[in-house]
Amino acid sequence: MLGDATSGDRRGRRALILVENLSVPFDRRVWQECTTLRDAGWEVHVICPQGGKRDTEAEAEIDGVRIHRYPLRAATGGPAGYLKEYGSALWHTFRLARKVGPVDVVHACNPPDLLFLPALWSKRRGARFVFDQHDLVPELYLSRFGRGEDLLYHAVCALERLTYRAADVVLATNESYRDVAVRRGGRRPSDVFVVRSAPDTTRFHPVAPEPELRRGKPHLLCYLGVMGPQDGVDYALRALAKLRDEFGRTDWHAVFVGAGDTFDAMVELARRLGLADQVQFTGRVPDADLVRYLSTADVCLSPDPRNPLNDVSTMNKVLEYMVMGRPVVSFDLKEARVSAGDAAVYAPGNDEAAFAGLIAQLLDDPEKRARMGRIGQERIGGPLAWRNSQASLLAAYAAACGDHPSVPDGAHGGTPRRPHR
Repeated sequence: MLGDATSGDRRGRRALILVENLSVPFDRRVWQECTTLRDAGWEVHVICPQGGKRDTEAEAEIDGVRIHRYPLRAATGGPAGYLKEYGSALWHTFRLARKVGPVDVVHACNPPDLLFLPALWSKRRGARFVFDQHDLVPELYLSRFGRGEDLLYHAVCALERLTYRAADVVLATNESYRDVAVRRGGRRPSDVFVVRSAPDTTRFHPVAPEPELRRGKPHLLCYLGVMGPQDGVDYALRALAKLRDEFGRTDWHAVFVGAGDTFDAMVELARRLGLADQVQFTGRVPDADLVRYLSTADVCLSPDPRNPLNDVSTMNKVLEYMVMGRPVVSFDLKEARVSAGDAAVYAPGNDEAAFAGLIAQLLDDPEKRARMGRIGQERIGGPLAWRNSQASLLAAYAAACGDHPSVPDGAHGGTPRRPHR
């Protein structure tokens, strides 16, 4: 039982989870945290934005989790647009938090590093504050806007410091983020718990390939994920143009699944590169269609360029490729290697020609592709399994509440080792 992971009775305790950048349950990490806490006896409430095509109801109770949503228009036009978005989100979050009423724990997920403000309001009423650091916002600012260490950069650094200072415990998605919380945030190592994101294996499992998805080509390449300025879809497209022009390979069809700020720009870039007939953009698709594409893919792409954020971030798409048994081509990023190990091959940072060359090599080596796929599935089923993160999450909650749990191995760090093969 999950409730056995910590000492003391959780029955009747209330947790309030704050999210700003995605709706719930669309945010898969947050939803897994919600259900883990629910199964451990917590009454779980979530405050988040409404989705555009899903998660549109203002109020919902799903599988025992109570979700309170507010309307929010995503930012456009640079940093000024984000100030407007975040101001609206904060107002709605305060409004709904008052409606939820007293809670034992308020659990704030960034970005932005502004949710410590409603968390402090709850702390003054007796709640404990768990900071769930999904992104390093200073590095996100540098990577997304390219403005350097200007006044706004120093402002987001200050907000991060205030968030660290206000938190009772910190959840880090990997050891690199944990190191930042200790080194830059001044947190005691014992107050920082590594809760890695992991795919939901009940939703992601291979099905029979569908050759028609290859559009008449021998091979299918697949990208899954957000399409924002820092996500590297442009690198992937330029690499595919090099795969065609420099390696003479036209024996592939590529599908890009997902949406984001740069979606239209990426469709236009594909057209300019002469890839419109070989590259398909689906937008967001239902899980069943996503599983069909990944089950048919021969090689999956993780083109996140090396920058201050990506080098130390865990990419959910890599984990989802792995659970589906797909080989991965990635740029050589620190946390990509921690996650994927030998389930991926790595091009030197931002080298599009090398990235294309690795795709070509994998297309020519089906045995290596199959071996890499097996390694990825073993890692997701072993050191990267969600059950390990569940134990860390419950230990963090117990620590925040002063319950003095026995801390599970790896909760305070420890690089996932490659399974013996």
